[in-house]
Amino acid sequence: MLRVFGGNVKVKVVSAQYANLYIPKEGKAVKVKILRVLETPANRELAKRDIIVKGTIIETERGRAVVTSRPGQDGVVNAVLLEK
Repeated sequence: MLRVFGGNVKVKVVSAQYANLYIPKEGKAVKVKILRVLETPANRELAKRDIIVKGTIIETERGRAVVTSRPGQDGVVNAVLLEK
């Protein structure tokens, strides 16, 4: 936790092993293990260092997914499964 302007607190993710994965076909969310970071459209150097930001494509137990949350701001990794 980090104190920010106005006395509020912000929860940051230092390292993430799991993600909340939404599966559109099934209409439900499940907790899955993150296997590796595939690519980061924002900056390719982030993918090399396995840093997860919004828009990062990750490999999970259920397949490829795109991160929809901001882990450095929200403190959680939410992702949506990509269609095969």
